[in-house]
Amino acid sequence: MKIFSANKGLRVLFYSLILASLPISALARAHASPTGKAYFQQILSGTISDATGPLPGAIVLVKGTTRSVAADSQGKYTIAAVTGDVLLFSFTGYKNLEVIVTAQSVIDVSLEEDSTQLKELTINAGYYSVKQKEATGSIARITSKDIETQPVTNMLAAMQGRMAGVSITQSTGVPGGGFSIKIRGTNSLRQDGNDPLYIIDGMPFNAAAYGASNTGLILPGSGTNPLNSLNPSDIESIEVLKDADATAIYGSRGANGVVLITTKKGKGGKTAFSIESYTGFGTITKKSRLMKTPQYIAMRKQAFYNDGVTEYPAYAYDINGTWDQNRYTDWQKELIGGPSVINSLQSTISGGNEQTQFLISNTIYGETTVFPGDFDFRKVAMNFNLNHTSRDKRFRLSFSGNYITDRNNLPATDLTKAALTLSPNAPELYDSSGGLNWENSTWSNPVAVLNEPYENKNNTLIGNTALQYLLADGLELKTALGFTQNRFKESRATPSTIYDPAFGLGTEYSSLSLSSVDARSWNFEPQLNYKKQLGQSTVQALAGMTFLERKSTQEGLIAQGYSSNSLIYNPAMASMVFALPTNDVEYRYNAVFARLNYDYAGRYILNLTGRRDGSSRFGPGKKFANFGAVGAAWIFSKENWFDRLPALSFGKLRASYGTTGNDQIGDYQFLNLYGYSGNSYNGIPGLQPVRLFNPDFSWETNKKLEAAIEIGLFQDRVFVSSAWYRNRSSDQLVGIPLPGTTGFSSIQSNLDAVVQNSGWEFELRLQPVQKKHFGWNANLNVSLPKTKLLSFPGLESSTYRNQYIIGEPLDIIQAYNYEGVDTETGLYRFTDFDGDGTITANGDRKAVVRRNPKYFAGLQNSLRFKNWNLDFLLQFVDQMGTKSAHIGYLPGSVSNLPVQNGSVWTQPGDVASVQKYATGLDNAATTAFYRFLASNGSYTDASYLRLKNVSLSYMLPASFSESVASKVYVQAQNLFTITSYKNADPETQFSGYLPPLRIVSFGMKLTF
Repeated sequence: MKIFSANKGLRVLFYSLILASLPISALARAHASPTGKAYFQQILSGTISDATGPLPGAIVLVKGTTRSVAADSQGKYTIAAVTGDVLLFSFTGYKNLEVIVTAQSVIDVSLEEDSTQLKELTINAGYYSVKQKEATGSIARITSKDIETQPVTNMLAAMQGRMAGVSITQSTGVPGGGFSIKIRGTNSLRQDGNDPLYIIDGMPFNAAAYGASNTGLILPGSGTNPLNSLNPSDIESIEVLKDADATAIYGSRGANGVVLITTKKGKGGKTAFSIESYTGFGTITKKSRLMKTPQYIAMRKQAFYNDGVTEYPAYAYDINGTWDQNRYTDWQKELIGGPSVINSLQSTISGGNEQTQFLISNTIYGETTVFPGDFDFRKVAMNFNLNHTSRDKRFRLSFSGNYITDRNNLPATDLTKAALTLSPNAPELYDSSGGLNWENSTWSNPVAVLNEPYENKNNTLIGNTALQYLLADGLELKTALGFTQNRFKESRATPSTIYDPAFGLGTEYSSLSLSSVDARSWNFEPQLNYKKQLGQSTVQALAGMTFLERKSTQEGLIAQGYSSNSLIYNPAMASMVFALPTNDVEYRYNAVFARLNYDYAGRYILNLTGRRDGSSRFGPGKKFANFGAVGAAWIFSKENWFDRLPALSFGKLRASYGTTGNDQIGDYQFLNLYGYSGNSYNGIPGLQPVRLFNPDFSWETNKKLEAAIEIGLFQDRVFVSSAWYRNRSSDQLVGIPLPGTTGFSSIQSNLDAVVQNSGWEFELRLQPVQKKHFGWNANLNVSLPKTKLLSFPGLESSTYRNQYIIGEPLDIIQAYNYEGVDTETGLYRFTDFDGDGTITANGDRKAVVRRNPKYFAGLQNSLRFKNWNLDFLLQFVDQMGTKSAHIGYLPGSVSNLPVQNGSVWTQPGDVASVQKYATGLDNAATTAFYRFLASNGSYTDASYLRLKNVSLSYMLPASFSESVASKVYVQAQNLFTITSYKNADPETQFSGYLPPLRIVSFGMKLTF
């Protein structure tokens, strides 16, 4: 962050008054050197810069003292020193410079970039920090520099394409929607058992989604993503821990990786104030090429002809003359073609001195939708931080807090599916008076759902306090205490106005659905750290304990029947109110952990970690489990023989092996549970058993193995790393199916199945050009993951036999093998694997569709030319995806289709890619179509190369303003995509939900 002094002029005036009012002898203080020569204290000033200009925030330290200052936004500094003192000038990424103080009062310096500092970078490993060159584990990292170039609201969007081994997919372009993240593949057979652990400033954060009951038609997956509540602008860095050495210290919580989020902290120096604002516009990236009216009408007429219907039925409004057959509406433009308007304003104030630093920031964010109507997402976020160190450096205090409140107002139904399937000659949306047009009850007006609003409100508080005290030389006691609270409320109002008035449904059919979640958690972790230097050996030890408790309460109600729709948000005015079951859940987690690190001469490094976990999610005798790992590194560039390799500047081999666990199964799964039966006896609600008691199941176990090499060339201007990993997850926690005679569908247990994730990860960091007026940095990451089911005893006799295959990935589809369109019958044809003459699910779904990416990559470039900076990120994914057929509408029925469905069979002998059109009256054609949906023919190449992010900024020269540092910029997200995929978006594919938007924003940042 660039630091600017808001009182620079006042300081100059202050010093001028002092100089004018005091005699020179009062300014000078004599000191005697061993030779008897006198030295005098003086006020020194100057400018700190590099080859391109000033370095705001650079540090000036009087060596041997605690006296230091930070340069302002113009790189200027002022400090008191004595003749003969040594000034130490430093700045991250630059070589330190020492200057001896002489009689001159102005000292201007220019610092030189230090490419070797890449190895000196300190990264956050959670319970400890480690220099990158000394790390024995696999840790990926991005910083605020990467995040601030992207106009995004969710931190996961800022991570896409930037980290090897981290696959992130956006599920919808609707504000508040979620992302799926997989760190080195899928470990658990349970879909909800593969999420990583999120840690914010040392405090675990529950990222499980809220509100799935009311959001299914607008937000896919599990509903609202709590990570949307975090403010990306407040994040200083994100580290992702991947291998056993990095994650084992988190025990059962680290099986799927750990995401460490560090918020911005105050820095010493002059008080700085900055304000940043940007405005952006979002649109869909690409429209699907759908049939226009002539093509559509021809398709519908051919479908009825194929079905033997010569007189169009009364319900065929699109072709029987009821609707205008010359009318055409681009429904994608009407329903999802609007611009989403984005506005953001952030202010930050920070400063302090050597002992105490502070930071306070506030962000106001708003984003509308591309749908018609007044819908928007609003967020207000505050981040505050206070750090204090005692004068003797023995005591340190750090307090961080984040408070975020957001409101998301959306239609209850995503209009994307309607935009893709509505007949192009469907009627007008509104009548001449501006009301909803129902066209004599001949259609369901798609914008009627805009009268059914969905709204959620979320208040999030995250607080963390860390106290550290140096008990003795090398021995430090640390205590961390954190608290989080999420208060989530949602509503879905369904007024009678969404129904066709011809149905006669009045306000007695209006309804309201309300639900809320109040989740609170606290975390307490005392730790003891020890560090000792023994000759060339350095020993570091860490021991600690974790106490975590999480409580949540979920409740809701449904109200129905009102005298007026204006009263719909007041349940007391409803004629009927149904209370939904209230769920009170408590989760407790305790652990002890330890780490031992041994470093010999900075050359040989050994790291041992261990943890014993206890979870309330398991029964008696199964609550505790042990996890641990060993990591080792050999920095062979420290060997004497390495000097004979002049091109090589750094070299390291590292390896790790260990175990982590998983308890992501929900609470109370081992107990006999009872739930509301829906029936009552004498007015008393009844209960029924919903889960069987099973105290014998325990933790999933994930065994992780990794080996890697890191090479630096030409003073690390070329830095290459290559890693191979293999993770095996066993004791799968799933529901074991039970016979229906038991009264239960399944029982929670450990399934004797093993899932293996393996692969290669490559990273290349380049600094091709570093000149005075031009610089270029590039980062490339490539991931080649492979997931397979290694073993599953009894698979063929289990209910999972049609879902999994030994040796194949978990997300496969066992499908019919599509052979094309039969030239004689015009129907889709499939392979009869069992040769019984019929196509059946049990005998003929033998083709395998592998949907997981074969590889994914990201290429980030940063170019600097004088005051200009250009950053851009290219993202590439090689994968299979669903064709448009997966929207589920039979070609020839009342649904528009992509133009590629025009290559259709019409008569014997035709070679076509689409079977004959049908309206649903031909059972053979309908059956063949739905088999096609379940075949490999409904999948296609969905690989893509996407210009994920572009940022162009210009720093106004100092001559523009001496008191304000100004930066203007333009940023874009999802700018364009190169793909052979025929439909709108290869990332979300033809899901019926809004794809990620193209966003272009313009902004300015001022620092005082």
